[in-house]
Amino acid sequence: MPPLSDIQQRIGHRFGNQELLERALTHKSYANENRVPAHNERLEFLGDAVLGLVISEYLMRTCPDSTEGDLSRLRAAVVSEPALASIAREIGLGSYLLLGKGEEQTGGRDKDSLLANTLEALIASIYLDAGTAAVETFVLGLFEEAIKKTCTSRSTLDYKTELQELCQERLKQLPEYRIASETGPDHQKQFEIELFIKGDVYGRGVGKNKKEAEQKAAKEALGKLTAGNQEPGAGSRK
Repeated sequence: MPPLSDIQQRIGHRFGNQELLERALTHKSYANENRVPAHNERLEFLGDAVLGLVISEYLMRTCPDSTEGDLSRLRAAVVSEPALASIAREIGLGSYLLLGKGEEQTGGRDKDSLLANTLEALIASIYLDAGTAAVETFVLGLFEEAIKKTCTSRSTLDYKTELQELCQERLKQLPEYRIASETGPDHQKQFEIELFIKGDVYGRGVGKNKKEAEQKAAKEALGKLTAGNQEPGAGSRK
């Protein structure tokens, strides 16, 4: 593993408490195999909350015309697992991980989930080491361009992709699209799509083709999920 001074130079933060950085980079597989008392799971928990707060506050300032639902979807896109993993790769975070033999052999240094979780742990370690101002500087330095790009392109958001990422993160299950009906002649077909999550209908969409109808159904489902509506599978079918 490269020296920790390298990663501190890459991220632009020198730790007063080096143990926080070491813990952020320690995966539980390494801790279990080497009887290390602490790993980064608890830091992941805190980092997720800190990241959400920093991104939410920034979105409130930079997207003043967005609704609550829009802001929730924008935040979900910015802090999705693939987005976090991409940023982790940009700063070379995988090279500094302490992994157990099994994780090392199965390519753990380049797994999206592991990289995203480690980045969250790193965010928490900076917050604990230096406070709110330091972690805001770090987070926005990494995410600001992605936030601006996402915010300015919100009219062309891919609702299906956003919904899939949200369902994977919150429910560990993908949405299912079913054709409810097809009407009209072949040259003027109209498709109605129903979107199911855990057996419940969470969205309906009508379009000239299945792709358009699915996007509309996904947009409706996202609105329900991000507005804090009833969790899928918790109630009767709609």
